[in-house]
Amino acid sequence: MNTDTQIERRVLDTGPIEIRNAGDPGGKVTIYGYAAVFNRLSAPMSGFREVIAPGAFDGCLCDDIRALFNHDNNVVLGRTSSNTLRITQDATGLRYEVDLPDTHAARDLATSIARGDVSQSSFAFSLAPKGDRWEKNGEGVQVRTITKVARLYDVSPVTYPAYPDATVAMRSLEHWNATHTPAPDDDALNWQSAARARELALLEM
Repeated sequence: MNTDTQIERRVLDTGPIEIRNAGDPGGKVTIYGYAAVFNRLSAPMSGFREVIAPGAFDGCLCDDIRALFNHDNNVVLGRTSSNTLRITQDATGLRYEVDLPDTHAARDLATSIARGDVSQSSFAFSLAPKGDRWEKNGEGVQVRTITKVARLYDVSPVTYPAYPDATVAMRSLEHWNATHTPAPDDDALNWQSAARARELALLEM
């Protein structure tokens, strides 16, 4: 089962990252977008798909959250404790705004976003106890719904739409499968018992 020390990262189809410039040379540059979108089925992962339920981030937006590039701790773009990163939830999902620092890495990222080369976002999180549920949809696909996040570590513009830490969720899926093995059919067992009883009665005649 997941614990709050197991960090997962997700890159979802959250729409483009936008960029605002103060308009004057050397002015503030802000990027904004959605790190997560609610009620949208993810791309296929390792044997399952994923959905984030509205309210999944309730209670964790007061964490000291960072904005990174590609989840790289060495490329810090902003931080909630310094108000250079602002994160909110709305009906769409988890929205973030980052005032970029005046660094080479941030300026290069702003150029890449403006060109459309970097257009997706990701978030790193740990799951709360019993913070997910599993079920099969009408097509027989296992779907994991994230209902409660224990901690939000960072939001990140990212280069590739990958799922690098799906193994944590896979362990949760294996546990779900192990604890949801279909129970024997009682009617079938009763029929088999009755048939066996009739067979024994015939042999005793």
